Amino acid sequence: MQKLFFYEEIMLLALRDKEGTIASGAMYTFALSGAIVAELLLQERVKIDETRRNKLLDVIDDKPLGDPLLDECLLKIKNARRRASLSTWVSRFSGIKKLKHRVAQHLCQRGILRMDEDQILFIFTRKIYPELNPIPEREIKERIEHAIFTETNDIDSRTVVLISLAKSTNLLHANFDKKQLKKQKKRIKQITEGEMTGKAAAEAIAAMQAAVMAATMVPIMAAATVSN
Repeated sequence: MQKLFFYEEIMLLALRDKEGTIASGAMYTFALSGAIVAELLLQERVKIDETRRNKLLDVIDDKPLGDPLLDECLLKIKNARRRASLSTWVSRFSGIKKLKHRVAQHLCQRGILRMDEDQILFIFTRKIYPELNPIPEREIKERIEHAIFTETNDIDSRTVVLISLAKSTNLLHANFDKKQLKKQKKRIKQITEGEMTGKAAAEAIAAMQAAVMAATMVPIMAAATVSN
């Protein structure tokens, strides 16, 4: 099977396997949008302008990746009237229409998920995506477990980025025992701060974490303003 992109891996971590619904507490839209930007960074289609305080994102290679969602997002950055920050693009991509369904349906085409319908209160219906092939998600979790729960220093950049995204959006807690994660707090910090990867990847990880956190704070602050 072709390797999965970050956003596909994130969706598998966000979905409950049997129910095909999103795990509670998972900020999955920001995880997905952060994963899109992370993929474009690691595929060297965009770069972060480190000379600017607000971490502007620039296209350095507009060659399509052959993935409709990633290519669409790359084109949005390229055709934007004004340069925008990393956190701005994470926020914008989180608002892509039917993002969850687009990603899930792509995984259905790969034979990993299947689309079904669920009835709510016998009135409303919703699309759900139970797992059809558990192997890809199992392999993702095994990679994460090996990185977090062993003392290995051999952790590839993609796994480091994936763990960083999962930590920033509550997906680690949605998939692994909270007590065990707490015991590995120092280890997780080492991984997510880029101590086990190259300088370029470490800088991208730090910027991505800040961007995802900034993007997730906007709706929280807006809700607090309304409630007051």
